[in-house]
Amino acid sequence: MEAKSEGVPQFATAEYATNQATLTCAACRQAIDGPYYQVNRAQFCPACAQKIQAHSPKDSHAAFVRALLFGVGGALIGFALYVVFALTTGLVIGWVSLAVGFIVGKAMSLGSRGVGGRRYQVAAVLLTYLAVSLSAVPIAIHQIRQHRQAQAQSSATAPQAREHMSVARAVGMLALLGIASPLLDLQDPIHGIIGLVILFVGLRFAWRFTAGRTIEVSGPHTPAPAGVI
Repeated sequence: MEAKSEGVPQFATAEYATNQATLTCAACRQAIDGPYYQVNRAQFCPACAQKIQAHSPKDSHAAFVRALLFGVGGALIGFALYVVFALTTGLVIGWVSLAVGFIVGKAMSLGSRGVGGRRYQVAAVLLTYLAVSLSAVPIAIHQIRQHRQAQAQSSATAPQAREHMSVARAVGMLALLGIASPLLDLQDPIHGIIGLVILFVGLRFAWRFTAGRTIEVSGPHTPAPAGVI
């Protein structure tokens, strides 16, 4: 008869582990007994993973139109903010473009209800750039009026000569100058480069906020079987 000592491993017999680590759903916090899904590298039970997929924002024409409308509204707010700040303080600084990019990006994200993507990002960048660059137009008009008032007594013919230009042509020229204003500022290299860098950061804000929430779902995965000791 062979004597068996308690607590001594029997190498001739396979013993299976009984303490298998169980997975827990990141949403409902319940143990996952069978197959599971990974959502952005977190483990979810099939029911919770299905709910996440069902409620995740989906791109559509309506979502993009809403985002565009909200973005235009945000661009107008940013435009007004830039102009009011410049006319009130007498300072034209590029830091306001950071706020413009933030407002446009957040507005588009709100309008799309979290949907994002490349076309949203391109639209946000264009709206931010137009809001910042075209703000130079009313600022320039204000400065021109002040200059004319100062020169009114010494030059009576200059205003009459300027009136021959049609309103449409004048508005078009001012718009083109406004769009090109960030590049025209490079005439003062230090000021122009700093302004472009700040503008680029503002555009990055708009780009990042309209990237959308990425949800990566993979599965179903089968839990690894208990090891053999």
